[in-house]
Amino acid sequence: MPQPSSRDQLLEGALLCLQTKGYARTTARDIATASGANLASIGYHFGSKEGLLNAAVARTCEDWTEAIGKAAFSSPDASPLERIARSWEAMIGSFEQQRPLLVSFVEAMAQAERSEELRAQMAALYSKLRDAVGDMVRASLGDDAEPLGADPRVVASYLIAVCDGLVLQWLLDPEDTPTAEQLTRSLGAALLAADPGAAAS
Repeated sequence: MPQPSSRDQLLEGALLCLQTKGYARTTARDIATASGANLASIGYHFGSKEGLLNAAVARTCEDWTEAIGKAAFSSPDASPLERIARSWEAMIGSFEQQRPLLVSFVEAMAQAERSEELRAQMAALYSKLRDAVGDMVRASLGDDAEPLGADPRVVASYLIAVCDGLVLQWLLDPEDTPTAEQLTRSLGAALLAADPGAAAS
């Protein structure tokens, strides 16, 4: 089995530090110790400690999005609404396990206000996530949705915003955050109330 590269070692070390110390309290020396890599290699591979932490946050978000997508498409015959419900179930169901990394993500977002480098990296991450989720939306709705005005990337932005908002609510008060079943049932009922004719069609 090939040995992990120094870059991969640093990413794994950064992920461990994000889980145990958080974004704001992790030092470059913490990452070097956790990864077993040379301290100077952080600058060589990522430019700075922040660049490395941001790359680790991005990898976590991308892996999480991929896992949620797999859950959404676990049944090929599911309807678009059922796929959304499954994605919410996978997302909310993973909050507890992902809590340290979710907190680190929130910390990174707060730091982005004062760091042009971090803001650019987070903006690039969101663009990549919109593309990935947009592909899922396109696959779920089929070829007829876009000609009718359903832009998959815009829908993806909305779904990502829902995810981010639920993360914040859950971190503050898990007991009062709706479950995936409650979200699906209530939003489905709200859509029918807003367009009663849809129920008959």
